[in-house]
Amino acid sequence: MNSFNIKRLANIYIILFVAGLFSSLVQASETSDAAVKQLQTRWAQVNYELQDKAQQKAFLQLLDDVDKALAQYGGDAPVLIWSGIIKSSYAGAKGGLGALKYAKASKADLEKAMGLDGTALNGSAYTSLGTLYFKVPGWPLGFGDDEKAEKLLNKALQINPDGIDPNYFYAELLRENGDYAKAEKHLLKAQQAQARPERPLADKGRQAEISIALAAVQKKIK
Repeated sequence: MNSFNIKRLANIYIILFVAGLFSSLVQASETSDAAVKQLQTRWAQVNYELQDKAQQKAFLQLLDDVDKALAQYGGDAPVLIWSGIIKSSYAGAKGGLGALKYAKASKADLEKAMGLDGTALNGSAYTSLGTLYFKVPGWPLGFGDDEKAEKLLNKALQINPDGIDPNYFYAELLRENGDYAKAEKHLLKAQQAQARPERPLADKGRQAEISIALAAVQKKIK
């Protein structure tokens, strides 16, 4: 075999290797996308359709699904984001000091996701972590910090300025701190956010929360 054929054969092997590697990455991405879709769909059902003990029990079952997803895709930012969202949601449903370990686990997942890809899911890691910082108690009980919350939520709004979630949660922080006029502005923007066809239940639930918050803010303004 002459040198030309050897080089040509080597190039063919390289092409085949790269094509195989690309194909594996695409397949992994498609599979992780399916896992993310399953987690976000089930989260919306549990978060908006269940209450009290039934909701807590369902969140615990969903945490088992999170563990399975993380075992396969622990380096995938969207999976980590949904792990963080579900853990923080369970912490909110559970309440009390026992919820803090789930809030801390959520924080760790969201920070890891930001380290991998801060823009994943339209900056949802920043939105979720910012929300955690103003929902969780401050020192000495927890890590709550309104200044960090505002920085993270502003970063989320830079990435996704018209998004329903960053506008709603930033408005919630503003409302908590008594800035009702600015909160109203962001709630109105959240209300006008473009619908997400793949997440109808989440949009319906969030819009209901926005309406309640908006009515409370406007009452304060009057």
